Amino acid sequence: MKNNRQYKGLLRWFMATLLLLSVSALPVSAQKNKSPDTEKLGKALDYFTSGMYHESLLLFTALDKEYTLNARFHAFMGLCYYYEWDYQQACTYFDEAIPKIESLAPHERSVYYFANAESHFNLEQYAEAIPFYEQHIMVCYPNEKADSFYRIGFCYMFQEEWANACEGFESALSYYTQHPEVKSARSRIAQLKTMIEGCHEKLQESQESSHI
Repeated sequence: MKNNRQYKGLLRWFMATLLLLSVSALPVSAQKNKSPDTEKLGKALDYFTSGMYHESLLLFTALDKEYTLNARFHAFMGLCYYYEWDYQQACTYFDEAIPKIESLAPHERSVYYFANAESHFNLEQYAEAIPFYEQHIMVCYPNEKADSFYRIGFCYMFQEEWANACEGFESALSYYTQHPEVKSARSRIAQLKTMIEGCHEKLQESQESSHI
């Protein structure tokens, strides 16, 4: 499935805000000589918001080696890898950073949860992806829940857990129906009805075979 980039505008807003906090985000030792480092950090953030993720990563990596940036910036690095389609590296940074960023605003965390879930999904690590989709659902806006339920349905389907897959698809259908303004809603509503029917057929087949 294609990479979902629905949060780009939101991320640009986050990064612009965080640029104002960049000095306080560095360790105290780094702040003593803050001028060149603040400039590099600001440039890394500018690259990110401009979609120049490789260039952003180069600067983030250099700063991280020198100062050991905090978990929030490690999450940014994960986002860079995610948008560069390097899902393995994205998972490495997200999996390390996410347990340490529980104090951040819920919707900011939702961005990291979804990107990490998508990274695991694209690596076909479906069992690992599901908890992050579930975390995303807990903190995202209502019109963003459908995409995670949709993915959860596929995660379970690929593992041939038909009852859970059906539940995920039905929840996705409900949210897409409630929020037709979501870009993919119309096409996915039609698709989900077919997927749900298929899951029911698989469940029936399983029940019949268990009685043989």
